[in-house]
Amino acid sequence: MSRGDAAAETVAAAVGIAATVSAMAISEHEINTWATWLRASGRPETTVGLRTYHVRRVMAEIGTDPWSLGVEDLMTYLAGKAWSPETRRSYRASLRAFYAWAQATGRRTDSPAALLPPVKLPRRVPRPTPDEVYRAALEVADERERLMLMLAAVCGLRRGEIAGLRREHVTPDLIGHSLVFGGKGGHERRVPLPEDLARRLLELPPGWVFPSTARPGPLTPAHVGKVVSRLLPEGWTCHTLRHRCATVAYRATRDLRAVQELLGHSKPETTALYTQVPDDAVRAAIAATSAA
Repeated sequence: MSRGDAAAETVAAAVGIAATVSAMAISEHEINTWATWLRASGRPETTVGLRTYHVRRVMAEIGTDPWSLGVEDLMTYLAGKAWSPETRRSYRASLRAFYAWAQATGRRTDSPAALLPPVKLPRRVPRPTPDEVYRAALEVADERERLMLMLAAVCGLRRGEIAGLRREHVTPDLIGHSLVFGGKGGHERRVPLPEDLARRLLELPPGWVFPSTARPGPLTPAHVGKVVSRLLPEGWTCHTLRHRCATVAYRATRDLRAVQELLGHSKPETTALYTQVPDDAVRAAIAATSAA
């Protein structure tokens, strides 16, 4: 390679690096502006963090600013990831929300994410943590860990709801105590508490139930998930404890609407995905059809 060619190649590389840096600066500014808009619309911080993380990652890995991308760029990116359908669907939702905001605020005249194909989720059976696994975890857990386990398995709280819980959320009701707090989507959640769990929470000082020792504020949802997962055998998680709550509650009441309220779902169809139908009910259905 001649000196001239080498110099030209160096200049081209420098220009490419400068363009990438400029694109990333544009992306970061716009994503931060979108985050402010999401907060102003009342979206919970967990939603803001997840949506902005998704878009920030896409822009960083593609290496260009968001206003230069077309639908083919986004489709190629999503198609190239070995993600679960749930993860792929969540990224698609974040991109659609980001570009809908960009279009509404005049940053783009179109939304390249609007034509992204929908992601079909496979039908999954509920996977409740077995009682013996849950009880064994309680035996080895310390007091803080035991509270996390119980809030997931008994009250059906999501890990983000556990992380953001405050002692002040424990509220007297007509019978005993309930947790009253902002759930997913900013909707108010009211979850009745067993008295022993209410007592444990009321004995804590005011403020975060699970404060972080590394920074001001509570533990992150991811940290709560890791703490719970370490107490359980591989394959069982905070989410499968929530399935356990739904399944036990439905077995006791046979009332899907009540379980829906307990879990804070907006649709009973979602609750059905969490709730394992008891074997005796299925056997009773078989007995009825065979006798007909």
